[in-house]
Amino acid sequence: MPFYHSLGLVPDKRHTVSRQLNGKLFQEELVGTQGFGGLSSLVYHLHPPTRVKQKGDPYSVKPAIAIDNGLNAMSFMGLNVKPEHDYLRSRKVLLVNAAMQIGLAAPMNSTEYFYKNADADEMLFIHKGSGTLRTMYGSLKFAYGDYLIIPRGTVYKIEFDGKDNRILFVESADPIFTPRRYRNDFGQLLEHSPFCERDIKRPENLEIFDEQGEFDIFIKKKGMMFPYVYANHPFDVAGWDGYHYPYKFSIFNFEPITGRIHMPPPVHQTFESKNFVVCSFVPRLYDYHPNAIPAPYHHSNIDSDEILYYVDGDFMSRNDIKAGQLTLHPGGIPHGPHPGAIERSIGKTATNELAVMIDPFQPMMVTEEAMKIDVPDYYKSWLTE
Repeated sequence: MPFYHSLGLVPDKRHTVSRQLNGKLFQEELVGTQGFGGLSSLVYHLHPPTRVKQKGDPYSVKPAIAIDNGLNAMSFMGLNVKPEHDYLRSRKVLLVNAAMQIGLAAPMNSTEYFYKNADADEMLFIHKGSGTLRTMYGSLKFAYGDYLIIPRGTVYKIEFDGKDNRILFVESADPIFTPRRYRNDFGQLLEHSPFCERDIKRPENLEIFDEQGEFDIFIKKKGMMFPYVYANHPFDVAGWDGYHYPYKFSIFNFEPITGRIHMPPPVHQTFESKNFVVCSFVPRLYDYHPNAIPAPYHHSNIDSDEILYYVDGDFMSRNDIKAGQLTLHPGGIPHGPHPGAIERSIGKTATNELAVMIDPFQPMMVTEEAMKIDVPDYYKSWLTE
């Protein structure tokens, strides 16, 4: 959950006369989601944010579904997604349901255009590469291991430092928050939370672009992409304040919760939405009971699918897992450690695994893009040799 932040020039009172040095009024805009009852920010533009010069023909970006009701453990080789020059074209949706989309991207170039997802909040996890996320709220520098949370409706562009970039992305129909159980009634993160407000990095370096001309903004809405041309630079903001803005959190700032015996997956939770949770598996000490079994116990996936994206290190509960690999364990059947993993874990004192887990509360459909990188017969990998 973001907390109050302010950058640039903000009037003393909301919705009152506020003029620029040239005598013109600042153009106030309330930006937020969930009607007028959710998080919002007040933004002060140099020019009206409504001046559309032209719009192009919309085109569909709906993912093609390959399996819409499967009950099959699957795995996908994420680093086999081919790099593409264009950021939006590089985004390949692999799994989808009515509430969210999960995919991978391998963009090579920075975006010359601007982009706005009007359908969903976005979570970008940076597996490879670095760069700068630029918005009207300011900029956020990002690197390996960073989560970027971008509220829906945020116009942004990304500048990459190099061409080798790998991103895990989630598009959520509902806002993405920090877990409620980690916050008090006022929204402050509690002492038992695995991270605190100091770990959440807010936009910096507000740049004011007083430019008029033609600015391409691609807007995603209802599974369609709408090309728009605006008359003003979208980052013509002199100041803003509020709770609605993009922010960054590094997986390396997640402080793991450990115990004498194996702790359940919710201790790794990092974000939540109405229809899913996100967990971070990070290097940590193993359980310290003398007879502890560090490997997770077998458990039944009944209420949710389980999706794991393997980032780095040696994931102790799986055999032959590569960095960038993604697994889908569907709700309805049990799963657990691979053969030999339980025995191997006994006596170990620590793990260096790094992974992102996503648990959707509605079954995921598998796309045709996912089938291009499918690992055949992964569901048989629990058979003892």
